[in-house]
Amino acid sequence: MRAVFREDHEMFRDMARRFIDKEIVPHLDEWEKQGIVPKEIWQKAGQAGLLCSCVSEEFGGPGGDYGHSAVMIEELARVNATAIGFTTHSEIVANYFVAYGNKEQNAKWLPGMVSGDTIGVIAMSEPGIGSDLRSMRTLARREGDEYVISGQKTFITNGGNADLVVLACKLDPASRDLTLICVETDRPGFSKGRLLDKIGLKGQDTSELFFDDVRVPVSNRLGEENKGFNYLTHQLAWERLIIGIRAAASVDSLLADTIQYTVDRKVFGKTVFDFQNTRFKLAEVKAKATMLRAFIDSCLHKVLQGELSADEAAMAKLMGSEMQGQLLDELLQLHGGYGFMTEYRISRAWVDARVARIYGGTSEIMKEIISRSLKPQ
Repeated sequence: MRAVFREDHEMFRDMARRFIDKEIVPHLDEWEKQGIVPKEIWQKAGQAGLLCSCVSEEFGGPGGDYGHSAVMIEELARVNATAIGFTTHSEIVANYFVAYGNKEQNAKWLPGMVSGDTIGVIAMSEPGIGSDLRSMRTLARREGDEYVISGQKTFITNGGNADLVVLACKLDPASRDLTLICVETDRPGFSKGRLLDKIGLKGQDTSELFFDDVRVPVSNRLGEENKGFNYLTHQLAWERLIIGIRAAASVDSLLADTIQYTVDRKVFGKTVFDFQNTRFKLAEVKAKATMLRAFIDSCLHKVLQGELSADEAAMAKLMGSEMQGQLLDELLQLHGGYGFMTEYRISRAWVDARVARIYGGTSEIMKEIISRSLKPQ
């Protein structure tokens, strides 16, 4: 057992692994073809107590911590089920309510998110704005006790299944301040665009969202007006560590797969593993994966203590995503031509990993954040 996890975390891992192996793994190919995961699997996960780890028992949650969240992230990554949008829903969107929601909002929305009946999304990205969130154009104008929202969002994970949107928008188009507003997807004027055709994460329902004078009560605002950017920034450290956790778990799992493949695969009268080049490549991947794991676990320990800094999270995201891409490429190469076949998990994992260097802040943005800590105080 890794030192960062307690016994209750490992008990949760056993439960999560059994569920994932039984209810998710057999259907991954089908869901990739459909481009979306059926809502029934969300409800099954909710019934199993696997959603929204950090939500308190008061609002129907399991009352866990980031350690339980990390376990679920790792177990999905282990089988390359990262396209399943549980993590965004449970470990990101739900945490906005935990951090900034009032009691009435949490009582209204969190029980449904815990049960899997209400699927939540966070809507920040817009066409053409890249990493500059403050330049977004989605606008919410105040009319009495309502906000009237107009705008468009894109690259929204779980967008096809979404029931509740935590929307980042502006109250003044000339301002760079942001506000978070919750929008139920059954409100007039709201619509979902097509499911976006991606090179990877095929089973994830990534889509566009449209807001055409959507009216919501002021009581749907999450936190204070014009404080949304601060809220987003505060949550980003954990969100970036999620990508690092996922990367480390993916490399560990695919390394084990590749070792077994090279032991079983024969060429020129001996196994692929018998070649010194193969063993040296695997040894290098193992060494780098072990170093990555040590750093990620150190960051997770700091999260559990409430001590993870923005630059450390950026390092975890940067090195996790970059090393994942590099190491999975090495492992795919050891599969030879079969590594290019989608029937092998390494091929899908290799493609799926590419986006890790983009979402959650690009590698270039991570370097900028880290560089700010270099100047002597």
